[in-house]
Amino acid sequence: MDTKNLARWAHTHEFGADSSAAERRTRIVIGITATMMVVEIAAGMAFNSMALLADGWHMSTHVAAFLITALAYHFSRRHASDPRYSFGTGKMGVLGGFASAIVLAVVALLMAGESVHRFLAPAPIQFNQAIVVAFVGLLVNLACALLLKDDPHHHHDHGPAHGGHPHHDLNLRSAYVHVLADALTSVTAILALTAGKYLGWSWLDPVMGLVGSAVVSVWAYGLVRDTSGILLDRTPESSDLPGEIRRAIESEGDARIVDLHIWQVASGKFAAIVSLVTAAPKPLEAYRAPLRVHEELVHLTVETQTAPFSEWTEGRGRG
Repeated sequence: MDTKNLARWAHTHEFGADSSAAERRTRIVIGITATMMVVEIAAGMAFNSMALLADGWHMSTHVAAFLITALAYHFSRRHASDPRYSFGTGKMGVLGGFASAIVLAVVALLMAGESVHRFLAPAPIQFNQAIVVAFVGLLVNLACALLLKDDPHHHHDHGPAHGGHPHHDLNLRSAYVHVLADALTSVTAILALTAGKYLGWSWLDPVMGLVGSAVVSVWAYGLVRDTSGILLDRTPESSDLPGEIRRAIESEGDARIVDLHIWQVASGKFAAIVSLVTAAPKPLEAYRAPLRVHEELVHLTVETQTAPFSEWTEGRGRG
């Protein structure tokens, strides 16, 4: 068998978009965040500020999460052409986002536990020094957020199945959410420390830690929900592909889809298996051609079953 001639009929499984820029930005953020993490933890211990310590611990776990993000990009790029991955490595970034979301949830629990401990056993706080460090931490977080902000137009899909909706890099989004969580704890730390200094409300320091923990938990839940759905091959609710595929194939009335599977293989990229029944099968290309306008449908398998028209119009054989 001449494999060279057969090769032209095969197609690539490199469905993911170029993430080299996102990977570089993530590495920069790792360096910045790790440096600020050491400063905040040391300052929080020296000045007895729970809000500052919470922010520093936040950063320590976020450094680990950013490493997960960077490793996901590296793995996805390195194994993009590996035939062992049937549908490419586009989901590696989603898996990285899911792992980061779990880390984020653990951070929220640790924040809540330590805040309760500090509320029950308060310690004197050196407000001036702690406020300065918290403010610097906020500036660092805002700078990192600008570096990690995902550009939805980079993932924009012009296919009609999605109405032109942007698609986000969930791996990058997870890192971005971690930075936002850090920024939130910096803000709550500044508010708590300022109120403690001028109003004597030292109790607000651990309370703001609890507030930050609650907000971070909500963010973590959102990331887990979005990433787990893709990992479990759930068709995104925003996708119109199921209806578009059915209309394209069933519009002439000589075929009916009895089994349809659609799943995401990369950001804004989908694969589908279409099983249809018809009384007079056409060449497979006749069923594939109307779907070529959907650029987001990067891997399509069509199978046909033959049955008399009277059988499948009466409902028998429907999936």
